[in-house]
Amino acid sequence: MRIIMKFGGSVLDSPQRIKKIVEIVKSFRINKNTPEIICVISAMYGVTDKIIALSDSLVKSDKRAIKKFIDEMTLVHIELVEGAITNPKLRQQAKNAVLEVMSEFQAVLEGLVLIAEVTPRSLDHILSFGERLMAPIVSYSLKDQDLNSDYFTGKQIGIVTDSNFGEASPLMDTTKFRVNARLVPILQKNIIPVVTGYIAADQHDHVTTLGRSGSDYTATIIAFCINADVVYLWSDVDGLMTADPSIVNGAQVLSEISYNEAAEMVLFGAKYIHPRALEPVMDSNIPIIIRNALNLINPGTTITPVLKVSTNIVKSIISIRNTALIDVGGGGMVGAPGTAASIFQTLAKNKVNIMMISQGPSESSISMILKQDDLGKAITSLELKLLGRVIKHLNVLENVSIVTVVGSGMRGIKGIAGRIFTSIAKNDINVIMIAQGSSELNLAFVVNDDDCEKAVRTLHHEFGLDKVQ
Repeated sequence: MRIIMKFGGSVLDSPQRIKKIVEIVKSFRINKNTPEIICVISAMYGVTDKIIALSDSLVKSDKRAIKKFIDEMTLVHIELVEGAITNPKLRQQAKNAVLEVMSEFQAVLEGLVLIAEVTPRSLDHILSFGERLMAPIVSYSLKDQDLNSDYFTGKQIGIVTDSNFGEASPLMDTTKFRVNARLVPILQKNIIPVVTGYIAADQHDHVTTLGRSGSDYTATIIAFCINADVVYLWSDVDGLMTADPSIVNGAQVLSEISYNEAAEMVLFGAKYIHPRALEPVMDSNIPIIIRNALNLINPGTTITPVLKVSTNIVKSIISIRNTALIDVGGGGMVGAPGTAASIFQTLAKNKVNIMMISQGPSESSISMILKQDDLGKAITSLELKLLGRVIKHLNVLENVSIVTVVGSGMRGIKGIAGRIFTSIAKNDINVIMIAQGSSELNLAFVVNDDDCEKAVRTLHHEFGLDKVQ
């Protein structure tokens, strides 16, 4: 039995919570037929954001910001060590490990502040220290409870990626070979490896990161490489939900959903799991279980390859806020091959991600949804490159939201769209744009942001999701 356990930063931010996750690991070791366990850990909650904020100070050559940051990080991590580890010898060893990482961290920061430049490559390098500081603390905490453990970075266990710093993709064949060669002998020695999530290395041995929430991705990459039996994603939430509980009071935890449903939910904005974390395990049929480390009574959400027969047509209503709509058009677009390609290539070159697209059969216009933060550079790039030539007009609508209805039960069922839009219309909500993929696993539409929460609550009630168990 091989189990991957990923622990998020929200359950690593106090000595009490670290003790809690050690109890969880120990209980699995004792009660689950002594399985082989690999722990994948995130940085302490908030540390990654603080490093990103510090990078701005480095560019401004603010040396005082480094001292303030190092002092703060040293203090909070040493306090974790002192509160989580009772054995004096192990406590001192953990402190030494933390101080060693911190010393290296400081040296890197002082080098960067001298040149007043932070490249994507150097940013990945400094971002890796959040997880590197946490790994020895968790490993020595496990030792403190008589569990044999050692700690490693994702780079050290063999996760190899491309050189797309900040959002690297694993080279799976190479990674599988290396991770197997390095991790399996460790497991055979009855050691619990504590592996830094989020961190890998490219083929030139430069540190890379897998994107925000990348520890989930690390966990499933390892699961694929060593053919694990199950992946547990532990955090401070009970699981995937029928809606955002801050919008819908009656939102429920989904006990079981399919890979495809989970992928749709994550891609359309559901939190608590990395958007690409499902990719490595889907072909291997390895289940993922999302659990709350602070609420063990709740069994969480199980993501499985094959879903049991369910009467629930719709599983979740998801909303994405802070978006904008751009509509481009002109008679010259009709029947002109390559028009859409020109538009999307122009936006892609300026790193503008398109979240949703709609085009009518007349081909005279294309509507696109993008993040509000990307609106300025999207408009500028389209005006400079295409307006007056490929496209004749460009209209913008700010402050819109995407509402998405997700569920495998929607596939092939007549009348779902009618039911959705009838209930929306009855509540006086105007639909601006609609899109549905051929998979029929989701139906997404756009409304004014002021109507977003009302739309989510309306559909949650319409499909009886407050009664889901």
